Amino acid sequence: MIKYRYICLTVAAAAIVSLSACDGTPQAENPSTPAGNTTAQVTEATSHSNHGGKAKININTAILSELDKFEAKLGVPALSNKIQANRPYANPEDLVSKKVITQEQFDQIKDSVTVQEVVLTGEAKDVDYMTKLGLMKGHLLVAKELLDQNQPKQAEPHIGHPVEEIYVDVEDQLNDRKVKEFKTSLVSLQDLVKSNPKNAKLKTDFTSSVQAVDGAIAALPADQRSKPGFVLQVINGLLDAANSEYGAAIANGKVSAAIEYQDSRGFVIYANDLYKGISSQVAQTNPEAHKAIEASLADLVKVWPAAVPPATPVKTPEDVNKLVKTIEQNSQKVINTTSTKAQRSQVNLMGGAETQV
Repeated sequence: MIKYRYICLTVAAAAIVSLSACDGTPQAENPSTPAGNTTAQVTEATSHSNHGGKAKININTAILSELDKFEAKLGVPALSNKIQANRPYANPEDLVSKKVITQEQFDQIKDSVTVQEVVLTGEAKDVDYMTKLGLMKGHLLVAKELLDQNQPKQAEPHIGHPVEEIYVDVEDQLNDRKVKEFKTSLVSLQDLVKSNPKNAKLKTDFTSSVQAVDGAIAALPADQRSKPGFVLQVINGLLDAANSEYGAAIANGKVSAAIEYQDSRGFVIYANDLYKGISSQVAQTNPEAHKAIEASLADLVKVWPAAVPPATPVKTPEDVNKLVKTIEQNSQKVINTTSTKAQRSQVNLMGGAETQV
């Protein structure tokens, strides 16, 4: 019994330590591990920071939406594609040696660059999975708008991106979760939009593709998909991507890249839809945080009045960044509250188990 009590106290202490890791502080890489062949394990304790724009970006594996953060920060057109084209990188400094960017530009982003492979586990893995599928959903939402407006050429990239950028990044997880393959459907849909966008079959194929993404999301337990703490992490990931895409879309006070503008619109629309599903729960547990998140999302949605970009941007990238950060900060309050309650419940359950012994 004494031994069992010690185990209970040890686990409870570990739970408290785990909770302290949820403050958004990024986890340092292991400096003793050789660059270019590194692996880090990210568990649910660090998951809150991984989708808030604080985690380093692996330039060997990141999708274009993630690499767009560098493009937006440095103001270098098509930088994401250039980074992707010059893979692999043995170390972050290869960005300079391969003449992808200058040393001066590298110095501005070096704290955000890594070649370390991150292996996600626990809740962090589930958040990553749903966020990647959420990015797919955002692409398809804006593609549908453009198709409805008879803009197939503008819609085509947004059908292609889920296949070309995201599917390969989430394919292993789809297999692990026994989700039926739907890459073929997305490729066929993209081909149809390119070759015969007026084909009546397009509408049916599009609906099937959206349903396939929704089905993949539904592979996660329903109760998990309804938990505010979990959903807010996904929302933060989507908004982080939208923030980067919007920054890459705007140059000299104009929308210079329509595709990035449209990408960010789709991500924000889906993030807003997700929040509607948990808003009543957040309003009950964290009314002040809810008001801030709801107000900021309402302002954020207005930045994209339509799928086709306006002549003059509604807000600057700096304004959008402030809104996204406000949502992230208030989301973290909800996440921390949720985590605290869960940890207390776990400790109480262990205390009850000890009493029974």
